Formats: sequence, C-alpha cells, structure tokens
Amino acid sequence: MKPLEMLLKNAARSQKKIVLSEGSDPRAVQAAIDARRHGIARIVLVGSEQEILSQYAVAGAEPDKGIEIHDPATSPLLDELARTFYERRRHKGVSLDDARRAAKTPHVYAALLVKTGHADGTVGGAVATTAEIVRTAIQVIGTKPDSKLVSSFFLMLFCQSHHIKKGAHVFADSGLVVDPTAEEMALIAQASADSFKTLTGEIPRVAMLSFSTHGSAAHDKVSKVITATALAQKADPSLMIDGELQFDAAFVPDVAAQKANASPLGGDANVFVFPNLESGNIAYKIAQRVGGAIAIGPVLQGLEKPANDLSRGCTAEDMLHMIAVTAAQVET
Repeated sequence: MKPLEMLLKNAARSQKKIVLSEGSDPRAVQAAIDARRHGIARIVLVGSEQEILSQYAVAGAEPDKGIEIHDPATSPLLDELARTFYERRRHKGVSLDDARRAAKTPHVYAALLVKTGHADGTVGGAVATTAEIVRTAIQVIGTKPDSKLVSSFFLMLFCQSHHIKKGAHVFADSGLVVDPTAEEMALIAQASADSFKTLTGEIPRVAMLSFSTHGSAAHDKVSKVITATALAQKADPSLMIDGELQFDAAFVPDVAAQKANASPLGGDANVFVFPNLESGNIAYKIAQRVGGAIAIGPVLQGLEKPANDLSRGCTAEDMLHMIAVTAAQVET
C-alpha cells in the first residue's frame, strides 16, 4: 500500500474530530468536503456561517452530518471557551473580557475546542502566520508534561515511479526551530522518531545529518551533531540512530558502504534530523519541487494535543493530507 493511501486509511478508522480554523477559506471548505468523501475525519469549520455556506454554494455542495460550522461570534460554547482561555492566561494579566475577545478569534477558538475536549485536533495556517498558529497552540493547548521542546517536521512521501526508494520519511526540523543546540537537536531526534512510528507503524531509523560523515571533516558544527547523537542515544538506548552523516551516506546503501560501513543504518534511514532550519527547509522544498515528493507539514510535535500549521500557499489537497496526519497524532 502506498504511504498516502495508508495514512488516509488509518485516519478513516479513527474518525477523529478535526477543526479547520480558517473555515471560510475555499480551500478549507473543499478539504472538508474531501475529508468526508474519503471518510477520514469529522470536521469542524470555524468562521462566519454565511461565508462558509456561500463557499459551499460555489463548490456545488452542502455540509453533511459529519461537518459542523462554528461561528465564534454566536457560538453557545463561547462562554466556556472564554473562561478556559482566562484560566490559562490570567497570570499574564488577561481579563475575562480580554479572554472573550480572544476566544472569538478563529484560530484561538479552534485551539480552545481542542483544549476543552470538544475536538481532537486543529489545523490552521492557510491564512494566519506560523507564529500565530504556534503561539496559540502553546498558550492554549500547552505542551506534553514530559516535553521540553516544541518542534516540527515534514512527512515526506516518496510515491512516484522515478523515486529510487518509495515510502514515508521524516525531515526535521524543517519548519520551526531555527538553530537548535546539541541538546535540542537530540530532543528533535527523539520526538521525530516517535512521530514517525506513530504515523507509519514502522521502526524509525534516525540519521543525524551534517556535511561530514564519521569524522571526514572537523568543525564546531560537526561536533554539535556528534554530541546530539550521543545525547539521543543515551536518552533512549533502543533508538536506532547514527551521526554525523552526510545525506547520501544516510540514504544510499552503496554510499554508506563506502563512507560509513560501520553505520547501523546501512544507508537506509527514514528519519532525517537536520542541523538547522536553514538546511532542513531547503532540503524539503528541493525534495518536493524538484524530486516530486509529497510534503505534509510543518507538523508540530511536543504539544499536549495535536495542532498543526499549513503553508499559506497550501492547496485543499494539502489540507486534506494534514487532516489525516492530525487525526493520526491523536492519542487514543
């Protein structure tokens, strides 16, 4: 089964409720229609009911019983959600009136639905900025009790006939943490391995990437990757991880045999941890735009409940894929 088909099938089994915080955007309406057609999730569209229904008319469709429309301005849940926001933020001087105004903001309202258990996860960012989506997720939903870092990854799906290796891979951090320390890079590796296993059911094989392979170059930036690898191994001795590795030594078995013949990965890594956001972001865009990979993300990890970001250039299909990933992240 192709990785995308597997992802959609797994989401369909769970039937989680996912909130689209930009519900009046035509892409969100189309994604909701597609999600129900594929049966991958129940959907909440947040926004002006009139605007959402007008987008349905343009699409030649009507909301089915698996789609709810929530207008924050008139929602019967507003008082409950405002109270929750107030309790979360009053230590920062937020008043109840401030909380009520904030709760009427679509992406805050969506996060509050998740925090209060009225929904399982939220997706936004087609209109709002990454900073708005991430800040709201951290402030409203919060982090996991054992999480020391919120980071992100792209789920890269290689499904085309020209792809030498087919399947799902994780690129991290390609969307959030700009210049991780060795300690943060180790945390990203651990979180990304867990995310890969959750989404695919496969054993993660983690490559800590650099411009050096097993001592081929000496530099402080290489030392950071070596230290990060050691920290991740110490934290989880069962984790299959190696570094520092160049990408080809992590991805191509023949190259691994030449450059890193002692590597436990054997050139067959499926989780790639980049030394900084610059390299990770460039890499996923090249894989997507030149290599033809499907890129789903940035997917956030480290939050108590799923909340994910979208590129403002995303399509309805991108939203559909992110709905499936968000549903798969929900802890049962």
